[in-house]
Amino acid sequence: MRMRGFGLAALLAGALVSIVSLTAPARAEASIHEIIAALCRAGGEEVVPYGQNKDGNSFVRALQASGFLTSIDTSDPEEVVLNFDPTVPNSKFMSAGFDLRIPNGAGPGVDLVLSPLVVPNPDFPAHSHCVNLR
Repeated sequence: MRMRGFGLAALLAGALVSIVSLTAPARAEASIHEIIAALCRAGGEEVVPYGQNKDGNSFVRALQASGFLTSIDTSDPEEVVLNFDPTVPNSKFMSAGFDLRIPNGAGPGVDLVLSPLVVPNPDFPAHSHCVNLR
């Protein structure tokens, strides 16, 4: 009787393993997020990770949620100022020590100001090994 129970358990276990191994999981989508090492992604195509899409601003939402992008100032109709806090632990970037103004960067007649300009932190492994930054 004990041998029959063992045989039945082995048969059920084998059937379960067969079912699990034949069931293919759904394809996983992964990408390097903008706050980490977007400069290092191959091909340079735009990354739009699932779960981050809203009005085409996937990277902006995550940057704001992390505290890296503290505010977007649109009070002056001739400029848009992006205020960054590169001191947040997950930023992976550091301040260049000055603001960068990009004429017409936010559209015709509207300058884009990056305050401060942030540059890749060479101590972050993805940046220190990035071929695109050499």
